[in-house]
Order: sequence, then structure tokens, then C-alpha cells
Amino acid sequence: MTDVLALAAELVAIPSVTKDEGKIVEFVARWLVERGWNVTVQEVTPGRGNVWASRKGGGVTLSTHLDTVPPFVPPRVDDGRLYGRGSCDAKGIAAAMMAAAEQLVAEGEERVDLLFVVGEERGSDGARLANQLPATSRFLINGEPTESTLASGSKGALRITLRTHGREAHSAYAELGESAIIPMARLLLDLGALVLPTDPVLGLSTVNVGTIRGGSEANIVPGVCEAELMVRIVGDPAPVKAAFEHWAAGRCELSYPTYTPAQRFSEVKGFATKAFAYTTDAPLLGNWGTPMLFGPGSITVAHTPDEFIDTAELRAAVDHYVRLVRTLLVT
Repeated sequence: MTDVLALAAELVAIPSVTKDEGKIVEFVARWLVERGWNVTVQEVTPGRGNVWASRKGGGVTLSTHLDTVPPFVPPRVDDGRLYGRGSCDAKGIAAAMMAAAEQLVAEGEERVDLLFVVGEERGSDGARLANQLPATSRFLINGEPTESTLASGSKGALRITLRTHGREAHSAYAELGESAIIPMARLLLDLGALVLPTDPVLGLSTVNVGTIRGGSEANIVPGVCEAELMVRIVGDPAPVKAAFEHWAAGRCELSYPTYTPAQRFSEVKGFATKAFAYTTDAPLLGNWGTPMLFGPGSITVAHTPDEFIDTAELRAAVDHYVRLVRTLLVT
């Protein structure tokens, strides 16, 4: 059977920062073809695409994403942990799903599909397109680091761009211009005045200021400044947008480039549950069946220089996925 740790390390060793997933897509597709799967690579943009592997269909799809945040961090195994970019988010999960699917097939269960998408870390263009594929599964198990606990729900995400304008001038005569950065700084310091929705299961809506871009040179009064925010939402985005519109009150331009809804998940007997604060591709894959969220590893170490997954938890995840699939197929 597949050595899940070796496979996970191979996946982590392939750089696949969002928008540059071509090599890992090729690797995964070839790996599956060599093992008898019917594989479709759905182009998302030139050179990168989603990988869909099937046999009989009509059952359970195991799905996660192949892209990572930057920068690339190579794999290493140390003291019972696999380190490296994507080790828990989500290449270790992909490896566990591939090994679980192979085990199920070896045991005679072919009602399992695999769906690996690109672009999850920035806008989920892969998942949005994958929902157009002719899926037949009744259940979707989306893979994200849930500490090997079945999720009861996950927050949504609303990306917001703030833009302020000024008037450019030579910095030696700054009084002839108007800085776009100063009003942006004042705005961001005022974020604490926002009142956002809460939910009894998912908790508080939260705001992160992810990027700030302003000006072009130190000797030019800046004419434009932009800040990109990520709001983790717990329900309908309309009240969140209304709160931001009221808060901005003409002080800046607002736009909303992407939105992923919050999600509630079904429970499965024998699996503990809890809610998670991050966003997943699951709400964008509605045609793939009743969604669930499960995976080894902790989100608290994802996107960090020391990202890791415990090797024992990784190996156990293979059995967890097999048990989940078998449980769902008898419902």
C-alpha cells in the first residue's frame, strides 16, 4: 500500500504557490493514471488545472487543494513531524486522501472520487470552476487541518479593498499636494469602531489588514493608497458590507473582490465535532454532494515558516478517511 509519509514528502517537495501549480498538478495526475484511475485535468488558467480522478462514481468525493501560500519551504522529517510548506495545508491531507482512496479500491470499494483543486489560497478560482464538472458523488469530504476532528461549521471570507486618493506633488513642496497614505492610516486605526455580526456556533466576525500599498517614491507625495482586508464572516455578508459602508462614510472607496460563504456541516456518528474560524472551498463545491470538513494537522501552524504535520496523525488520517467513506456509503 501507499506510504503516506513518503507521498506527502514528495508533494511538499514540489513548489506550488498559488498560480504556479502546474508541476504538482502533473505529478498528481500521473500518479493517479498509473494506478488505474480515470483522470480529468480541468484547465483553470493556462498551465494549471484541477485534477478529478474517478472509478464508479455515485459515492464520496475526497477533495482538497494543491496550492500553497508563499514562500516555498522544502520538506524535512524531524522528531516525528513532517515540516515544509503545505505539510498540513494541505499536501499532507492530499496524500492521506490518495492513500485512503487506494486502500478502498484495493478492498473492493470503487465508489470514491478524488478532486484536487488549485487556487484555494487566493480566490478559489479552481473550486469555482470545478463545480461545473459533471460530479455524481452524494457526499464531499473537504480536507483542511481540523486536528482530525469533524467540523460542525467554518467561517466565510469577504475580501475588501479600501482605496484613498490624494494629489501628487514634489516632496520638496509637499504643501502643493495631498497624501493618500495619511487618511488611510487614520482609517485603519479606526477599525475598532466597527460593529460586526456574531454567531452562537461560529463566534465573532474578525478583520485582518493583510496588505497596504501606497505611493511610488519617497520624494513624491502619494496620490493613491490601497489596503486589502480579509473579514472572516459568520453569516450573511450584507450586514458586514453595510457596517463597512457606514464606517467608511465617504472617507474611502470600497470594493469587494471575492466572497466565500460561511458553512454548516453535517455530523457523522462516531466523530467528534467543533467549529473552525477559517474559510474553505466546500461552499463553492455544492454540486459534489453533502459537504463535510475533516483533516489532520492544525491550522495554527499553517502559513508559518515552521508549518508541520505530526507523522502519526498523518498515518492515522488514512484510516479516518477510509472509515468516514465507509460510514457515509451505508447511509
